[in-house]
Amino acid sequence: MADVGEEILKAANTIAVVGLSRDPAKAAHSVPAAMQAAGFRIIPVHPSADELLGEKVYRSLADIPEPVDLVDVFRPAPEAPAVAEQAAAIGAKALWLQQGIVSPQARRIAEAAGMDYIENRCIAVVRALGGITK
Repeated sequence: MADVGEEILKAANTIAVVGLSRDPAKAAHSVPAAMQAAGFRIIPVHPSADELLGEKVYRSLADIPEPVDLVDVFRPAPEAPAVAEQAAAIGAKALWLQQGIVSPQARRIAEAAGMDYIENRCIAVVRALGGITK
């Protein structure tokens, strides 16, 4: 049986990253950079930056003017339900909470909206183990 995370990544091309960091030393920067290097389109969502990873930054998921396949979350678990609601509102196909982030409420919101859902897993590790590139 195929890994659900791998299946989500195989189907995704555009990943909106909520909480992409300006600091290259943080996983919230290096992980999206690794996904970008593997050929995924990364759309940063950050409250104040203008450009990250060479891409225009948006203040919220609702501000992104193109379809998003997957929303990757680098924010504390208490913020995950609100992100899940925003992801559902823009029609994202999947919601991915990074390693260390767990939210039963975000899971319920995502599943009710028909989104695939992953929590507490590193998207870059799943990508690397599956050998997934675009």
